[in-house]
Amino acid sequence: MKLFTVFQNIWSIKELRQRILYTLALLLVYRVGTFVVLPGVVPAALAKASQNRGANDLLGLINVFTGGAFDNAAIFALGVMPYITASIIVQLLGFAVPYFQRLQTKEGESGRKRLNQITRLLTVAITLVQGGSYLQLLRSTPGAVSPNIPDPVFWFSNIIILTAGTVFCMWLGERITDKGIGNGTSLIIQAGIIARLPQAFVFEFQKMFGEGRIILFVVELALLFVVIMATILVIQGIRKIPLQFAKRMVGRSGGSLPTSGARDYLPLKVNSAGVMPIIFAQALMFIPATVYSYLAGDNGQGTGRIHMFNDIYSFGYNLVFFILVVVFTYVYTALMINPTNYAEYLKRSNAFIPGVKPGEATASYIDNIMTRITLPGAVFLGLIGVLPSIAATFGVNQQFALFFGGTTLLIMVGVALDTLQVIESYLLTQKYDGLIKSGRIQGRATQGVQVGQPQ
Repeated sequence: MKLFTVFQNIWSIKELRQRILYTLALLLVYRVGTFVVLPGVVPAALAKASQNRGANDLLGLINVFTGGAFDNAAIFALGVMPYITASIIVQLLGFAVPYFQRLQTKEGESGRKRLNQITRLLTVAITLVQGGSYLQLLRSTPGAVSPNIPDPVFWFSNIIILTAGTVFCMWLGERITDKGIGNGTSLIIQAGIIARLPQAFVFEFQKMFGEGRIILFVVELALLFVVIMATILVIQGIRKIPLQFAKRMVGRSGGSLPTSGARDYLPLKVNSAGVMPIIFAQALMFIPATVYSYLAGDNGQGTGRIHMFNDIYSFGYNLVFFILVVVFTYVYTALMINPTNYAEYLKRSNAFIPGVKPGEATASYIDNIMTRITLPGAVFLGLIGVLPSIAATFGVNQQFALFFGGTTLLIMVGVALDTLQVIESYLLTQKYDGLIKSGRIQGRATQGVQVGQPQ
């Protein structure tokens, strides 16, 4: 009954209803585009090649992110992945290059527009490179390209179509962010991932049913539920640092009385970096796959050990991936969370941590705590990243194993929390009950210097 009341409250808010419908409409447009095949491509041959390839290589993971558009050779085959790569590059440049740092921190709205323009141009450049690699993969697949179309026409036309498709996906994401609900780019990726979930679920059920292991299938679902709950706990987990505000005087001069300092807390997230470290690591792991797709055009000669990094279930791939996730978690947390800014904020707010001197001592105290709580968060992200390989080792279907962890699970959980947080904020501003009876939904966007509610 509570659930129906929440849905009724959501639908009664006109602005929220319009945003949800607008988001669903644009996501439907994206899903339609994932089935529009590039000219000159033979879908039957491509489908046969994808079945033979299976889901064990990195291309299968890319196909999950694009909702099947990659294996369909659709106009949205690259999806928003080039845009995400460009955004990551621009964001990292903001930490290392003074020009980009100035645009991020000092130029205001004009700087943000300039960064968006640079990101879009960089997206086009990355799409041209990745599009060429993708077309090379199609040409190396037997029977995937019609022999009636000349090579120059095939390359020139399809590279333009792929680039236009990625730019259009980028535009859809921006429109959803501005006029829809939630982060548009993340929702597009999530829509592609969820679209592959029913098929993977059916494959796993058929496999277990055929082998007479229905009880084991139920156990798999229970373990998947436990992993999702653990992911939510880590994403929303915080370490509360107690704060106390200095005493203030109230009343008229000559008769002022000191009031006791108010108590509050400073929340530090266990996983301040969110899903970004695993996306960074995944982007780097795409590089060997791109090189491999070019080299494999010569009947696989010259690929050497690089093939190991094209198999997402190999030991070498998962070892490197785990290390990269842990390293990027520390790096991204250090870039995003500045203890000095926290200390200055507390000083300006006339607040202090009991037993810790203001200024450098406070910054050092916060930095030590962040270092300690980041370790379990980093290890957890690393384990989530390699969990699909562990699940596949124990006999889980490779397509279904992808949803046991990795980027797919973190994106689904993180984007769902972000979207629910936006919906809950609309409900609370209209004086409706939130989505949960107690507490607040905390998405990945809940970062930065914050002060909690008084206790």
